[in-house]
Amino acid sequence: MLLGIDIGTSSIKAMLMQADGKVIGIKAKGHDVEIPRNGWAEQNPEAWWDSLCSILLSMKEDHPQEMNAIKGIGFSGQMHGLVAIDKEGHSVRPAIIWMDQRAEKELQEIDEKISRKNQGETFHNRIFNGFALPSLLWMKNNEKEKFDQIYKVFQPKDYLRYRLIGEAGTEVSDASASLMMNVGKREWAKEELDILGIPLEILPELGDSAQIAGNISEKASEETGLRCGIPVVYGAGDQQAQSIGNGAVREGLVISNIGTGAQVSTYASSDLYDKKLRTHTFCHAFSGAYTIYGAMLAGGLSLKWLKEEILHEADFAKLSQMAETVAPGSERLLFLPYLAGERTPLMDPKARGIFFGLALEHTSSHMVRAVMEGVAYALRDSLEIMKEMGITSRRIIASGGASQSPVWLQIQADILGEEVQVCQTKEQACLGACILAGVGTGVYPGIEEACDKLVVFDEKIYSPRAEYKDIYQEGYDRYHGIYQATKQYL
Repeated sequence: MLLGIDIGTSSIKAMLMQADGKVIGIKAKGHDVEIPRNGWAEQNPEAWWDSLCSILLSMKEDHPQEMNAIKGIGFSGQMHGLVAIDKEGHSVRPAIIWMDQRAEKELQEIDEKISRKNQGETFHNRIFNGFALPSLLWMKNNEKEKFDQIYKVFQPKDYLRYRLIGEAGTEVSDASASLMMNVGKREWAKEELDILGIPLEILPELGDSAQIAGNISEKASEETGLRCGIPVVYGAGDQQAQSIGNGAVREGLVISNIGTGAQVSTYASSDLYDKKLRTHTFCHAFSGAYTIYGAMLAGGLSLKWLKEEILHEADFAKLSQMAETVAPGSERLLFLPYLAGERTPLMDPKARGIFFGLALEHTSSHMVRAVMEGVAYALRDSLEIMKEMGITSRRIIASGGASQSPVWLQIQADILGEEVQVCQTKEQACLGACILAGVGTGVYPGIEEACDKLVVFDEKIYSPRAEYKDIYQEGYDRYHGIYQATKQYL
């Protein structure tokens, strides 16, 4: 038995799985993002732990024998966030997560002290709000008393693993997404952090994703119901774990993931990054490999906003039905999904969402389809940059909540211009975490071999439809023109 735990932005999930891939049980518990001030985004690490304990105890009640037979535990987690603990292991403040936009002055400070060229060569990324480095600098500049209490900093999943094993640590895939690592060298960026006044002693030891970090402690066993002594591997960032759970562990396969945010990502065997810093390059869960992706901040979040704040509909299935009633192109209604600013390719925290072209004939169904198409246009931006970098794809693997919507899958195929297929396992991040646990404990010989054995795809393939190519090309061109024409007024 293997256990995979995924801490996302909106929930924590745990999946109990046999070594042959049979899923025994899945438990989840939701949580909210706290917005104490405009532009801030926080979550309480203690609440994450309470939720994890709750779902594990519930799972043990349902599957006691299987839970006692667990051989290894792996993790997946939301990336970029900052969790800071003191010497007693308590969080010194709420976690600052990837959606946060508070560190504008700190971004300027980084640019003044470290050249953009050096940033690219070292971090392989443009530094952006919501990443751990500017958030940590914000603490240093604005909460000095709390900053001085810090014993270690790490990412969300690392906090939960710390609570399970009692040892602080992180691993290269998630740590590289903090923008405190030299990504090419796969080590902490000591020189750059020293320039910024970040003490190196608060950075934990770096491990590999499938490496055993420790074992379930007696205290954690009492709180979670897990057997004391179970090996726990470091795990990986959610994007890397999802790529493993989707079987995209070789070059040529691209993932289109639409969850709260959205990403287009691919595996790379070499240290490759966009010199214009429009995309992200981070360490992969594989030794010596990298993941390259473009990220948008409001993917599924855009549809959630429309559903809850505008249409007041009960469920996403209804929205998919509404979108199916509207012709491709949404009768020239366009949506820019920049509700929380945007990363790839704009890197513009001030970008804002727009419905453009509204007319009397447009209905709520047109708005739903326009949002789906707008998210796909944003993902195409990332795919086009990857093509500029020489990255090719033979198929796109769709994941996240949007993969359960046939109409959104077809929209992705039409706008991205590639065949789209879906993995049968719906909790790909949890599957990736289970695979890492299995590799680390010797259940599987390697990640590739485990994926070949466990990852199964739906037979249905969504192919781009030639009759809508011109409609979507015109829509994509207009999509870009709207942002360029309006950004000065935002």
